[in-house]
Amino acid sequence: MTAPRPKNATVTRRGLLPSSPYDVTIVGAGVIGTAIARSLARHPHLRIALVEAQDDIGQGSSKANTAILHTGFDAAPGSLEARLVREGARLLAAYAAATGIPVEPVGALLVAWDEEQLAALPRLAEKAERNDCPDTRLIGPEELYDREPHLGPGALGALHVPGESIICPWTTTLAYATQAVRHGVDLHLNTRVQQAAYENGGHHLTTSRGALRTRWLVNAAGLHADTLDRALGHDDFTVTPRRGQLLVFDKFARDLVRHILLPVPTALGKGVLVAPTVYGNVLLGPTAEDLDDKRATSSTADGLAELRDKGRRILPGLLDEEVTAVYAGLRAATEHEDYRISVHPEQAYVTVGGIRSTGLTASLAIAAYVAELLADTGLDLGPAEELEPVRMPNLGEAFPRPYQRPELIAEDPEYGTLVCHCERVTRGEIRDALTGTIPPSGLDGLRRRTRARAGRCQGFYCGAAVRELFEEARR
Repeated sequence: MTAPRPKNATVTRRGLLPSSPYDVTIVGAGVIGTAIARSLARHPHLRIALVEAQDDIGQGSSKANTAILHTGFDAAPGSLEARLVREGARLLAAYAAATGIPVEPVGALLVAWDEEQLAALPRLAEKAERNDCPDTRLIGPEELYDREPHLGPGALGALHVPGESIICPWTTTLAYATQAVRHGVDLHLNTRVQQAAYENGGHHLTTSRGALRTRWLVNAAGLHADTLDRALGHDDFTVTPRRGQLLVFDKFARDLVRHILLPVPTALGKGVLVAPTVYGNVLLGPTAEDLDDKRATSSTADGLAELRDKGRRILPGLLDEEVTAVYAGLRAATEHEDYRISVHPEQAYVTVGGIRSTGLTASLAIAAYVAELLADTGLDLGPAEELEPVRMPNLGEAFPRPYQRPELIAEDPEYGTLVCHCERVTRGEIRDALTGTIPPSGLDGLRRRTRARAGRCQGFYCGAAVRELFEEARR
């Protein structure tokens, strides 16, 4: 094992990788990979690398999900997913409170629109009970419409799941990665793994930035986890990218919905929902389209038309509101219902595959589980230390933003100077993001760190000013 690593490790985007071997390398810097890196960073004697093919963290499935902190009420009882979602929900709720990640416990309503769906609700309530979610409750149409007066006509009842919450997925991934890097994990961006081989007691990775050697390898590559798995001789699962298109409605729509409105789930997933966001918007989606192309994140006219048709039934007034943005994400669906987390001791290798929409909720529990697998199969973790806490920028509308805090503005007037007026983003917030531990590599990354250019004008008015600040910081 190497000597204790220094804190505040490197974040690299170009140049050759270090020639000396790492103890552990994690492939994929989404919410799962960053959570694992953060967990292992507690062990200062390990030399750890986190490698990512794209130019920023959280650039894949992690940036384009429905941002729900799940209870796991509808997971398959007894499955690994059910266990890790249940544990992860508790861990992430506490972590979010400690780090300033916005969470709103709005609850969910699983709405039945016909007799078949209504008959399924008691079975879902029983499943929730088996998943240690005993506080769900069947409600009739009168209470349902009291709770959601703007709901479309014809709903027959619902299952109330009070524990469901909404969360900011962007700052969650950033918080994990920030703590990992501050505690010595080397983050290598723009580092696509092209080949992998295990020989002479170690892994040899050929990447777009040169060779990388490591004793242990953790595959958290998301949509490409099956590709890396096969490169090391395994054929345990196949990732079929499942596209989810979503519509984001303007903040004026926020008063139309009080809960997460869920459909009765199908074999393809949880179906089309309507949900508020911590940013003050309303989401409609996602679609569920199995594709062959792992890069197909574009939206389609048919997909958006499908969402509008379903949204019109769920919340008719929503369709009268302005659409702020359209986006699509790919979920790493496999032929298996459960997560595909497995360890191969003979290769010092752990696969973390098939992590779908519940991965955000389960991320901290998955990370702890992977650390246990590594320790149980030969990796000497060494002593552990507590991580220094981080405090993330607040991107949530339900909590005071910098422009609303006179004491903060008195200390630093930059927090009182708005740059993005739609989202009320200040120069101080943009400056902090651009000088942070992991600064954004582009304007999209800056948007996920501050909300700048994410409002109804989508950067039409503030775009030039935001770009100027970004380019000044890069000089």
